[in-house]
Amino acid sequence: MKKLILIVLLFAGLGVQAQNKNARAAIEVDGVCGMCKQRIELASLKTKGVKSAVWDIESHILSLIYDERKTDLDVIQSNIAAVGHDTKAHKATEEAYLSVHECCRYRDEGVKKDHGNDDGGSPK
Repeated sequence: MKKLILIVLLFAGLGVQAQNKNARAAIEVDGVCGMCKQRIELASLKTKGVKSAVWDIESHILSLIYDERKTDLDVIQSNIAAVGHDTKAHKATEEAYLSVHECCRYRDEGVKKDHGNDDGGSPK
């Protein structure tokens, strides 16, 4: 019985160590401009455990460094959607989307054209 408990504790300890405190990820996030960039990065950085968040306007890729012991990509993407930006995993509610500035409404074809973004700005 003691051996079984020891083995279980050993594997539990290994599982905790397997979580990366400097995990890296890249996710696609909808947006069109510098104001979007600021909003997306701030929502990410306000998530406990996110150490770095840089969103590229052209590629729509958000590069992250985060602590897997404190958060995960689902939580980060949920926080981004809460401020009005879509990801593959989470679509912003209509209320959240409409809360962004009019020039940031990436679902609007006219706004995308104004920003020189004819590809839709949507995650593929």
